[in-house]
Amino acid sequence: MIVAIDGPAGAGKSSVARALARRLNFRFLDTGAMYRAVTLAALQRQVPLDDSYALAELVRSLKLRLTDDEIWLDDTNISDLIRTPEVTRNIKHIADNLQVRAQLSALQRNIAEGGCIVTEGRDQGTAVFPQAECKIFLTASPEERARRRYEELRSRGTPLTYDDILAQQSERDQQDAERPVGGLRQAEDACVVVSDELTPAQVVDRMEEIVRERIALMKS
Repeated sequence: MIVAIDGPAGAGKSSVARALARRLNFRFLDTGAMYRAVTLAALQRQVPLDDSYALAELVRSLKLRLTDDEIWLDDTNISDLIRTPEVTRNIKHIADNLQVRAQLSALQRNIAEGGCIVTEGRDQGTAVFPQAECKIFLTASPEERARRRYEELRSRGTPLTYDDILAQQSERDQQDAERPVGGLRQAEDACVVVSDELTPAQVVDRMEEIVRERIALMKS
């Protein structure tokens, strides 16, 4: 069974999807981390971000390994390195590259084969796994999403103001919505969860209800 969770940046998809996977005893796939890993590798290796061919070759050369909690590039744990503002600013170049997107989507489908998985991203239920048995669209207001991101970065000592984060987020929301390929879309058959007034645990509870209802329907 595939549980595909989509939603805008800052909606809390990664943390609640990971918790949901643990609760269901499913594997977890953080697709956003994969794009961030490629962005980090391109920056570290000084691959031109406007060179589509070079970026596609870079992806083919990378050795990415994902666990439920970490992502590794070669022998290095890059779980924290991929969350920096520099990576966030430049990820659009990777996400908009059609060749890179095709390769990473194929890798995601390969990872999902032969088992139950919770996957999250921007187009999981629409482009990567349109056949997913359960689709959830997780969202929150722009202000709430920016507040969460601010608290996260402040805890890491990153010197960004709330207004800076809100402005960056607004720009990214527009970019995500306007992307012709891999853009943020709500699947027609997705269940919508709005998390503004919910704790992370309550979001996971609601998602678990949705998944178990879908499992019951599949068995009936």
